[in-house]
Amino acid sequence: MATEILMPALSPTMEEGTLAKWLVKEGDTVQAGDLLAEIETDKATMEFEAVDEGVIGKILVAEGTQGVKVNTAIAIIGEAGEDMSAAPAAQAAPATPATPTPAPAAPKAEGARVFASPLARRIAAEKGIDLTKVKGTGPHGRIVKADVESGKAVASAPAATAAPAQSAPALPASPGADQIKKIYEGRDYEEVALDGMRKTVAARLTEAKQTIPHFYLRRDIRIDNLLAFRGQLNAQLAARDVKLSVNDFIIKACALALQEVPDANAVWAGDRILKLKPSDVAVAVAIEGGLFTPVLKDADQKSLSRLSAEMKDLAARARSKKLAPHEYQGGSFAISNLGMFGVDNFDAVINPPHGAILAVGAGVKKPVVSEDGAVQVETVMSVTLSVDHRAIDGALGAELLASIVRNLENPMAMLA
Repeated sequence: MATEILMPALSPTMEEGTLAKWLVKEGDTVQAGDLLAEIETDKATMEFEAVDEGVIGKILVAEGTQGVKVNTAIAIIGEAGEDMSAAPAAQAAPATPATPTPAPAAPKAEGARVFASPLARRIAAEKGIDLTKVKGTGPHGRIVKADVESGKAVASAPAATAAPAQSAPALPASPGADQIKKIYEGRDYEEVALDGMRKTVAARLTEAKQTIPHFYLRRDIRIDNLLAFRGQLNAQLAARDVKLSVNDFIIKACALALQEVPDANAVWAGDRILKLKPSDVAVAVAIEGGLFTPVLKDADQKSLSRLSAEMKDLAARARSKKLAPHEYQGGSFAISNLGMFGVDNFDAVINPPHGAILAVGAGVKKPVVSEDGAVQVETVMSVTLSVDHRAIDGALGAELLASIVRNLENPMAMLA
């Protein structure tokens, strides 16, 4: 029987994507694991694999179609010789982002999405099998036909009617595009359509400022010792073609501080706080049209040279949108450094679910009063720690920032 191939959710947060390229055509025979298409999410371009064998009977969504919702039918697959003429007509790539009607969402266990092939869903529905009780053996744990035919699946009981969720008060609507454009009638401007990344950045950071109670802690850090130590290390590492940046030291300092102040290594999780054990530090990387925050996992345990190499690799692949979701999701803490652009200081917006983000400014020569009262010129770097007050209180945030400052002002101690 012909079944639909649905737009996959290639990351936990994906809601829609662009069907960038088909790797098969109508009439092709495919096996489980064969590549079907390239899908662009808001963050990366990823390949989509077949989970069932069969013949591609009809392609429903054309290459280049934007805004294809997860679980929307994008193609029809069936058996060789099967009549699939009754399948829905193919969609042409629209001039503006499409908003196709999504297919019914997959069953969920405790709020989590269940990933299953269309054929597995049909068989499960016919046999009354609860897919949340089935362990998938397909790519990335996806449930396939063999899993629901193995005899180990559990029939589902009738679901209780869920009470309607109480909706939050609606926020005032922002002015629409037409209203804004009227203000600028008669003025010359260029209209730029939003891509998936810009839409996501706008939505997530708007949500962050509306829902996360930020507070801000500011410190000046004397970095002459760090700059001198960095120069010595780079001279010794030149033969290995390693060049450490100030940002590498900042990553290390923050990672160690999360271990020194473990209660601040925390994220807000709706109705509880998660206190993380490892120091997984995200670093904001600006790319054309948006930004990524690749995560350096277990950063406290890595040498400066290894952190430097990993950061260069992650940044390069971020700029070409080649990062996998697990490389830019997670972490409890982030760093945003605009010092290289000459910015003295700024306040960064927390990127959920992180508990804090450190905004780093440029190192600037300033007059500083020493402990003995003498005035001297030192290189001072201004930083601001934005903190989620739900997970981290003021005194705890101040303790974390003090640890970061101590590590950066005594860089040799970070190697001990």
